[in-house]
Amino acid sequence: MQVRLDYGRDGLEISIPDDIAVSVLEPAKGVPLPDPRAAVATALAAPIGTAPLAELARGRRDAVVVISDKTRPVPYGVVLPPLLETLTHAGIARERIEILVATGLHRANTPEELAQMTSPEIVARYRIRNHVARDASQHVYLGRSDRGTEIWLDRGFVGADLKIVTGLIEPHLMAGFSGGRKAVAPGCAGVETMRSLHGAAMLESALGPGIIDGNPFHEELLGIARRVGVHFLCDVAINRRRQLTAVFAGDLERAHAAGVRFVEQHVRADLDRPADVVIASAGGVPLDDTYYQSIKGMVAALNIVRRGGTIILAAALSEGIGSAEFQRLLAETRGNDDFMARVTSPGFFSIDQWMVQHLCQVRRKAEVILVSGSVHAAAAPGLLVSSAPTVESALARCLAAYGPGAHVAVLPQGPYVLATVGGRKLSLGRAWLDDAA
Repeated sequence: MQVRLDYGRDGLEISIPDDIAVSVLEPAKGVPLPDPRAAVATALAAPIGTAPLAELARGRRDAVVVISDKTRPVPYGVVLPPLLETLTHAGIARERIEILVATGLHRANTPEELAQMTSPEIVARYRIRNHVARDASQHVYLGRSDRGTEIWLDRGFVGADLKIVTGLIEPHLMAGFSGGRKAVAPGCAGVETMRSLHGAAMLESALGPGIIDGNPFHEELLGIARRVGVHFLCDVAINRRRQLTAVFAGDLERAHAAGVRFVEQHVRADLDRPADVVIASAGGVPLDDTYYQSIKGMVAALNIVRRGGTIILAAALSEGIGSAEFQRLLAETRGNDDFMARVTSPGFFSIDQWMVQHLCQVRRKAEVILVSGSVHAAAAPGLLVSSAPTVESALARCLAAYGPGAHVAVLPQGPYVLATVGGRKLSLGRAWLDDAA
């Protein structure tokens, strides 16, 4: 059997022996909208749960439009023009519109990346600013959330007369689904807010891909977004070719909820029993640019791998491992217990600790074999995984251990698929304890 994995920009073709049991889990095809720009304009004019954007914009002195950073493949070249035109036609001067990149704690996007994400014309005509979480002077304190999180948000966003957020709705390892409230926090939040939102205790609670109800991370983000007040949302869904399949605009909560319902119907794929081996893509560009982001591919497989099984992750890692803080944490970590002891000790906090914790959550349940043309075998132990030169050689190693009757599952699109066993969505902190998966 030949299967194409999303890997880097060009994909990766792999061969799987025909005599083993294989389940390939993919989302529904996702029919592209025939006229995506017109679909965006229609959604802005007939939104869910609120007045049209043009009506909301009239009489406003300025506007901030929050967009995702380069780690989210939002087709902003299609989405932004109708939105920006609506604002200017409603009377907000172009120089009074700011496009704010919700970087969270990710690095700033370069001018070249911004042009690729949006368009050269938008970069030339509009003011675009990267949110900088590490700069305390750029944030305003809005008190504490109901759970005690200090709310520090981007000063320009908080002060805007019209606040608009945009994004992509897809399965997310903490928030259940991305988009909506996530553009505000962590997207435009300061480091002190992250300390609680991404803290060790939060990550061991009832959160995971596809989990919305009872998810404390989702509830915390929603509370922060309500505190600052968001006037309008425009989120989208895409298919494997990064084409628009749906647009959800309007009220922050109602439009996002409609989008989540739509996306889950299209991205969920179920097995009837756990797999011994899961071959997972890290999602291709932009998610597999770094090892940090590629851990999301491992998490996507966690729901369906059996306890003691193996996850084979294919990730290009064209930009390397990740931030300096992330690399330092990996270098200092000797194992799951060692890391959890450090991360839960009083007063400990390090930027990007959350992704190391997710890696440890995966390793509690399964072995991980990394396949990447950018990582040499000698470097893999420092990433807390083993490695193989090809997916085929990694699979051969697994079949030798588990026998020819092993059940193999493949996630060609990695974290863009919500993979379950019988529809069950397991929280990351408890997935390794579950006997059924």
